[in-house]
Amino acid sequence: MTHSLHVREGARVGLRPYRLSDGPEFTARVRESRDLHRPWLFPPSTIEEYEPYAARLTGDDTRTGFLVCELATGALAGFVNVNNIVRGAFRCGALGYGAFAHAAGRGLFREALGLVLDHAFAPVGEGLGLHRLEANVQPGNTASIALVRGAGFRLEGLSPDFLHVDGAWRDHERWAVTAGMRRAG
Repeated sequence: MTHSLHVREGARVGLRPYRLSDGPEFTARVRESRDLHRPWLFPPSTIEEYEPYAARLTGDDTRTGFLVCELATGALAGFVNVNNIVRGAFRCGALGYGAFAHAAGRGLFREALGLVLDHAFAPVGEGLGLHRLEANVQPGNTASIALVRGAGFRLEGLSPDFLHVDGAWRDHERWAVTAGMRRAG
């Protein structure tokens, strides 16, 4: 049975929208996870950074965000955001995500990403109604590459100087999955 706050629920994790009241736990988890995230990811680590970040993920049709929650404890295990959502003939979005250190290596995020894919590819009314999701990953981020590969994403190429991260333009591998690939897998 799905908890009323969860958009999707698996065996060990549930997905729910961001709330402003999650700020203290979210930012504490980010600070605890600094060594895991750097140099790849820089999520908000203060309440002052968290509030506009969460607001953008809840009040904009071109993006949506999910907190990954452990069902047994309710603790935040990480987050998955679908950014740059384009509707019409394209029906695509770009993933951004991060596990928190206490949840890393426990398979929770693999389960969470599967739930996000189910939600993203479900028809509008049940989900986002997308056809394609992309994940752009820095080549040295082996954990993230293993995550998307394990979720059925295919490598589509390398984009030099793709995103500005940690003060410089960084190369990223382009990984993607479509609704048809997900059904066939």
